[in-house]
Amino acid sequence: MSSGTPESPSRRILHVDMDAFYASVEQRDDPNLCGKPVLVGFDGPRGVVAAASYEARAFGCSSAQPMSIAKRHCPNAVIVPVNMARYHEASDQVFSIFAKHTDLIEPLSIDEAFLDVSRICPSIDDATELARRIKTEIKDATRLNASIGVATNKFLAKLASDLEKPDGLTTMRPEQVLEVLGPLPIERIPGIGPAVAKKLHAIGVRSIAEIREVDVRVMKSKLGRLGGAVADRAWGRDDRPVTTDRASRSVSCEETFQTDVADRAELRRELALMSERLGRRVRKAGLQGRRITLKIRCGEFETSTRSRTMPTPVDRTDLIHEAAEELLDSWLQHDGRPIRLLGVGVSRFETDAQLDLFAQEAGDKQRRVDRVTDELVSRFGREALRRGASLRAPEIARDEDQE
Repeated sequence: MSSGTPESPSRRILHVDMDAFYASVEQRDDPNLCGKPVLVGFDGPRGVVAAASYEARAFGCSSAQPMSIAKRHCPNAVIVPVNMARYHEASDQVFSIFAKHTDLIEPLSIDEAFLDVSRICPSIDDATELARRIKTEIKDATRLNASIGVATNKFLAKLASDLEKPDGLTTMRPEQVLEVLGPLPIERIPGIGPAVAKKLHAIGVRSIAEIREVDVRVMKSKLGRLGGAVADRAWGRDDRPVTTDRASRSVSCEETFQTDVADRAELRRELALMSERLGRRVRKAGLQGRRITLKIRCGEFETSTRSRTMPTPVDRTDLIHEAAEELLDSWLQHDGRPIRLLGVGVSRFETDAQLDLFAQEAGDKQRRVDRVTDELVSRFGREALRRGASLRAPEIARDEDQE
C-alpha cells in the first residue's frame, strides 16, 4: 500500500476554463444560434470539430471529432466556420482580466490558464472570492461564461474546474481532497489514457481511491516513471509551479489549417499574423531571445523545423517576422509542398540583454510602433490594428499558443 497524505496548502491556484469557447463566441455573436446545437469547424471531407456547444455535446458531439461523425450524431446541428480573429479578440479580453490580478499566469491554450494567486490571497476563501470576481469580470467584458477551479495545486484546480461545468465555481479544500478524489475513475488523472488504464484495470484498480491501496513499488513496476506521479495524484499531491512565459525555455505560436495551404502569399500573411502575436507575448513577458524557429508540418505526421540564431537578443515584431519569413522562403525553395501546420517560436532567452548602441538607436522607431500596437490591441482587441502583411489570413482549424 502506498502511504501519504495530501500536501500542505501552501499555494492558492486557480484554473480558468472558458466554456465551449469557440461555440459560445458564435452563439454570443449570433442570437439565432442560442439554444441550438452548434458545431464549429470545417464541413468537408477532412473536416474536424473545433468546438461543440453544450447543446451539441448532449448528442455525443465533441471537439477533435471528425465532422462526418458529429453530423451523424446530431443531424440538425448548425455548422459554422472557424473565425480565429473573433476568438483571439475575446481571449485577449479574458487574459487582460487575469493580468489585473496576478502576473503568475500559465496559458494552456487560447481559452484556458492556471493563475497562482498565493501572494494576494492569504487563504483558500480569499482565492474563492477572487475567482468569483474574475468570473463576473469576464461575463461583464465578454458576455461569456467561465468555469473556475480553486485548490492548492494545479492538478486539483484543473479537476475542480471540470466538476460543475458549465459556468461553475468549485473550491477543493484540503480537508475534502481524499473524499472528492476517491470515487472518481482513474482516467481523471492526467497521463492515464486507454493503454495505462488497461494495465491498472488488470490489477483491479478502477477508482482513484483504489490506487492508494497499491504499493507504490507495484505502481512503478507497472507504469514506470509514471507510476510515482500517478500515486502522488491519487493522494492529491502535485508540486508543479505555475510557469509563466518568463520562466519558459521557449514561446511559440502555431496554426493548423483546415485544408493544406500551398499558396505562398497566404502562408506569408499567416506567418506575419503569428509573428505579431508572438512578439506581443515575448514583450509582455519581458523577454528577448536569440533563436527564431520555424515549424512546418506536411500531411498528418511529417514535421520539420528550421532555426536562425540572431546576432543579438530580439523582441521586436519586425525582426521576428523577418527571420521567420526568410526561413519559410528557404523551405519553400527546397520543398514547396502544401502545408498543414505552420508555427514560429522564440527561444534562447537572455535576461537583462544589452543591445549594441547602434542597433538600439536604429530600432527605437520600431520599438515605439510595437509599444503603441501592443497598447491598442490590449485596449481594443486584436482587430483594432494590424500590419498590412497579416491581412486576409487563411481559415484555421485550430490554434495553439505553446510554452
